[in-house]
Amino acid sequence: MHAPGVEAIARALGMNYVYYPASRPSSGQDFGNAVLSPWPIESSHKVLLPGQSRGTHQARAAVAASVRVGGRAVTVYSVHLTSPWGMGGGGRAHQVDAVLADAESVTDPVVVAGDFNSHGVGARLAARGYLWPTRHIGHSIGPFSYDHIFIRGLRVAEGTSAGVAKGGPHASDHWPVWGLFLY
Repeated sequence: MHAPGVEAIARALGMNYVYYPASRPSSGQDFGNAVLSPWPIESSHKVLLPGQSRGTHQARAAVAASVRVGGRAVTVYSVHLTSPWGMGGGGRAHQVDAVLADAESVTDPVVVAGDFNSHGVGARLAARGYLWPTRHIGHSIGPFSYDHIFIRGLRVAEGTSAGVAKGGPHASDHWPVWGLFLY
């Protein structure tokens, strides 16, 4: 996604947003991540992820944003790790470790969500105490389960609390995932 596209989507949805580019591929448009929120975004920063994809030499970054929800801060990370074809699983593990290192000092609840381009790297977050409500939701792209949500300091709502939204228009090659969490 690039900055003008994020701004247009946020405006159409009436949301606050923050966007950080990670690289500029040969298309000439920024390639990065964003956090969109109906709640106020108090602060944000870019987390540079290690490594570059094979072939395109494209860098990746995560976006961290402190969002004020009902009077409490929640730190949200938007991630898009390098694809399996661009980097082996060990490279994506290092990218997850960079996000975990950034979130280590955060005392507020934390949400880490996005395209991990892997199911297996989720075990790294689970081993660090994050709940993984999307672990068994099924495929989000083709036969793969690559898109996930991890939480720390929040509770999973009772009943159906996470899923893959497979209805409606298809705006990406991935289906969106969703989750419902409580303080």
